[in-house]
Amino acid sequence: MNIKIIGSGSYIPEIKITNQDFDKHVFLSEDGTPLSHSTEVIIGKFKDITGIEERRYVDNELLASDIAFLASQRAIEDAKIDPETIDYIILAHNFGDVKHGKIQSDMIPSLASRVKHRLQIKNPKCVAYDILFGCPGWIEGTLQANAYIKSGMAKRCLVIGAETLSRVIDPHDRDSMIYADGAGATIVEGTEDSEGILSYESATFAYEEANYLYFGESYNKDLDPDVRYIKMFGRKIYEFALSQVPCAMKSCLEKSGIDISEVKKVLIHQANEKMDEAIIHRFYKLFQQTPPKDIMPMSIHKFGNSSVATVPTLYDLLMKGKIENQKLHKGDVIIFASVGAGMNVNAFTYRL
Repeated sequence: MNIKIIGSGSYIPEIKITNQDFDKHVFLSEDGTPLSHSTEVIIGKFKDITGIEERRYVDNELLASDIAFLASQRAIEDAKIDPETIDYIILAHNFGDVKHGKIQSDMIPSLASRVKHRLQIKNPKCVAYDILFGCPGWIEGTLQANAYIKSGMAKRCLVIGAETLSRVIDPHDRDSMIYADGAGATIVEGTEDSEGILSYESATFAYEEANYLYFGESYNKDLDPDVRYIKMFGRKIYEFALSQVPCAMKSCLEKSGIDISEVKKVLIHQANEKMDEAIIHRFYKLFQQTPPKDIMPMSIHKFGNSSVATVPTLYDLLMKGKIENQKLHKGDVIIFASVGAGMNVNAFTYRL
């Protein structure tokens, strides 16, 4: 028994925020003092490092559970299934539903239960729950679905990644330019065929690394110190990702028995273009090789970092032919990989 993706869907918010939209921001250092460079220079350096030119934010009336529902609806339509046949709804996020202009996160009921309600699924044996696993949440949800299906506990699962990071960013922190909103969803089911998940890796590094991403106060000391925003130690995350993600990918690929020459695409969390490129080069270096051209499709340039949504959204865009000069074909071997808060790392190899 194996599991395969039989349908995918995504929701890309309509509000487009360009780098130039940050030119009036007053960026501060952690101690509250102005940064030494002008905003224009900061934005230019940001583009050079991250590759991000634009990102998408949700409309004011939309919540993470709303866009999760919209992506799920599209995945169900793509899979051509009856939603009543779904055994599990697994929804990865990090901050719950945060209303525009509010500071509280709402996770009661769970976002997965809200999606099940919006889908009007009557079957009580369709179990809906959320997972908090940082940016690798959708991959981890997929691995949980894999376990349920292989154990006989389920036949079909809906796995979602949805986030509205625009609601939890500090406008005085230059790292706020990285983050975006979005949702991606997939339907997975059991199969006796050769396609599907071939192997996987998952790990949490929390001895020293737990707080590389955290919730902290604004860099503007005049703002309410009890209001918290997403914060990160960028250099530590970069170094961690380069040391741990390639090794996890290598271990995962070796478990599959697939030679690296057979890998057609690597779908990696869209965190930072330079970091992702460095991860890919280091991964191939572990096999004494250099990455083939076009091995790593990217969506970060236009859509930014939407955390748990980046990987399923990228997969859906590829499947729908919406990434320029990039295609997936039946039988292709793909590596999915991610890194994020926890610090968590995971990956799986997949035959399309």
